[in-house]
This record gives sequence, C-alpha cells and structure tokens, in this order.
Amino acid sequence: MHVTIEYVIMIPMLILGTFLFPIFANAVMNTWVNSRQTLSLQDVAGQLGSAVQQLYFSLNHDSIPSGTVTYSPGLPPFIESSYYMGDATLSSSASPAASPSFLQLTVTLVGTSNSVTTTVILGSNVLWQPSIFMSNSTDACVTAQKFSNGTILLWFGG
Repeated sequence: MHVTIEYVIMIPMLILGTFLFPIFANAVMNTWVNSRQTLSLQDVAGQLGSAVQQLYFSLNHDSIPSGTVTYSPGLPPFIESSYYMGDATLSSSASPAASPSFLQLTVTLVGTSNSVTTTVILGSNVLWQPSIFMSNSTDACVTAQKFSNGTILLWFGG
C-alpha cells in the first residue's frame, strides 16, 4: 500500500521536474547571455565614445592646421557572432557659444534587443555628420575634418 502512495506522489513530481527544469535553465541562460552582451556593448560604446572625444580634442588646438584625420579604434567586428551598429546625435545647450556640445552615442547589437547609450562631451565648435558605424565594415572608423575657422566636423566612416 505504501509503495502505491509513493508512486502516486512521485511520478507527477518527476514528470513536472522533467518539464520545468529545462524551462527554468533556459530562462536563466537567456538572462545571462543578455547581460554578457550588454556588458560587451557598454565596453564598445565607451571605447567608441572615447575615440571620438580624443580625435576632437586632438584637433581642437590652434597649433593643428586644417585637414582630415581618420582613426580606426580597433574594436572587435563581432560580439558573439553578431555585428553591431553605432549611431550618434549632437545636441548643444541653448546658452552662449562657449558651452559644450553633447554627442549621444547609441550602439545596438544587430539581431538582438540589446542597445546601450553613452554621452560624449565636446566643445562648441563641433559639427556631427549623420552616419552609421558598422562594426563588420572595412570602413569602420571615426573621421574628423578641421576647417580653417576652427570648426571640426566628425562622422563615422572614411
């Protein structure tokens, strides 16, 4: 009699465990993968923002003549077999001309919902040409052009 009661109790528990364990394990793994990809994207966005900022500050000196500079930041072309795209928008504050401009950089991992945003502080003499940074492109770089009036135009690509 006791063996029958044990089977009545244990068989549904075993069947339930057989189905619930893979579902639970899958949910935990998906969360872990998304967190890992987001962390990688944050690293890439930080390095790309730093490259833009360093390029701007390198050209934003009176001793640097007019011209065009292209910099390849050396970022990995893929994050876990997916390429990523970077897009940026420039905004200026409404105060006087000496106030800084802010470049909001968004990096998205293609094929996923993972996206991160970072902000880069630049000077008032900067312009941004709308462009896309494609990580798997041979043209994945940051380009800056300094004009004779001191204005610096930045964009992704060569």
